[in-house]
Amino acid sequence: MIRFMSRGEIADYLGVTLATVKQYKTFPPPDAMIGRNQGWTKETVDEWVKSRKM
Repeated sequence: MIRFMSRGEIADYLGVTLATVKQYKTFPPPDAMIGRNQGWTKETVDEWVKSRKM
């Protein structure tokens, strides 16, 4: 089963506020859309974090 994270869960995972996550300009597009709800996999978030640490 694929687990998708909300922006709030991503904020908790990264140790930042929800407002900070919403301000990220280079954040990847969601892996899933369920109605208006967006979701990202942990792998997508981890790859994005890794790409920022150059």
